[in-house]
Amino acid sequence: MNEQLDTLEPTALWRHFRTFCDTPRPSGQEEAIIGKIVDWAEQRGLTCERDDTGNLLVRKPATPGHENAPGVILQSHVDMVAQAASGHDHDFTRDALDTFVEDGWLHARGTTLGADNGVGAAAALAILGESSLTHGPLEALFTVEEEASLVGARYLQKDWLSGHYLLNLDSESRGEVYIGCAGGNDVKVDHDFTLVAPGEGQTALSLSVSGLVGGHSGMDIDKGRANANVLLCACLWSLRDTGLQLISLDGGTMRNAITRDARAVFLVPEAARRLVTETVAAFQTREALLYEGVDDGLVLSVEDGEAAQAMTMEDSRKLLAVLTAMPYGIDRMSQTVPGIAESSNNIGVLRLENGHLHLGAMVRALRLESAEAINERFRALFSLIDVEAIAGEGYPGWAPQADSPLLARFLALHERELGREAEVKVIHAGLECGIIGAHYPGLDMISFGPTILGAHSPTERVELAAVEEFYALLKAMVTDLA
Repeated sequence: MNEQLDTLEPTALWRHFRTFCDTPRPSGQEEAIIGKIVDWAEQRGLTCERDDTGNLLVRKPATPGHENAPGVILQSHVDMVAQAASGHDHDFTRDALDTFVEDGWLHARGTTLGADNGVGAAAALAILGESSLTHGPLEALFTVEEEASLVGARYLQKDWLSGHYLLNLDSESRGEVYIGCAGGNDVKVDHDFTLVAPGEGQTALSLSVSGLVGGHSGMDIDKGRANANVLLCACLWSLRDTGLQLISLDGGTMRNAITRDARAVFLVPEAARRLVTETVAAFQTREALLYEGVDDGLVLSVEDGEAAQAMTMEDSRKLLAVLTAMPYGIDRMSQTVPGIAESSNNIGVLRLENGHLHLGAMVRALRLESAEAINERFRALFSLIDVEAIAGEGYPGWAPQADSPLLARFLALHERELGREAEVKVIHAGLECGIIGAHYPGLDMISFGPTILGAHSPTERVELAAVEEFYALLKAMVTDLA
């Protein structure tokens, strides 16, 4: 599997990426890929160190004569978002990804590709393996659990890195360079509700939302895409007068992915079955118009479900009112960085099982004050039903530094190498630069990468020509800094 990756250019990068595709690496299960990187590096005489969080640092001495050049850190994360298309059977803890090339883009069949950030990590390894490249002291930092609240960066060992410049390889747009990003925090709700047995004359129905595009909760939150958890709750709220009692909710697996599919099972009186079907059909007609041209594949369907203990009618109604009123999407636009969201929220995970409710939301903001404003809205909403919403510890954004010497070097090199200017950007997503910068305030940092579309969804793909250009730029940048 994935043999075609060995035929792509640049050869060294794609061969490393094949290793990433062949090795399961969902967030929290990176030991296998880290072990392969260590084996490869030690065979080449490179120094490898792990910190207590599991992050890996690989060091390579400077080319002779360039020992006094400023040290360069190549930074990427090795984990990936594990998302499979509806109905596609894939075990991300065991199965290799199945990649294919189509029209100049690399895809994975039925799953996320892991180009975010596997291509960046593969590029760092390819640089370490270049025998003819002139460079100063190099460090390659491979972090873990980036997709799970940036764990590796948050608990990165202090006094560990020695480089002066950091090149983050986790951006996803060719021709752009990033100098700032959003911070944020998670919001979690965990609460147990009282359950009652099904009553006489009640029937169980299943409501599902499917066919959505989904995407990255930072990169794609401004595209107006539907979130299956949000639509599911809104549709259930429209059924509030049918005598509905919730049995279960099941939507999403990652806080930072816009949920594509969700399902609910509930009880209603048998006599309300027709009203449920008609109300759901009317709801779909309305939402299809609202998401026309954005989520044209939206499907809501009602089927028979399996009867079980359910929440009371009163608790179901109250909970659905709160879930329907939750903030979602862009909250406000930045006044200091035109065209960029100041704050947003994604309802990534929604689960109700055996009376236990679990909600996982991801709040992003350029300023932590903006995130706190959204956190307070969650707290206020859930307090109405005596349920606690807990905002996790926030992580800092990356404040833009337009006068960065590293940025100036990159812009000049980009124009010289490619004959065109790079666009300087701030991104509404959580790059690790903000957190690493808090640990190492003297670092000069930029972020760049190839074009990746559909990250955090099964439509994820990376442009082959952009990867070739990205790697050429990276090599030129490393040499220029030496």
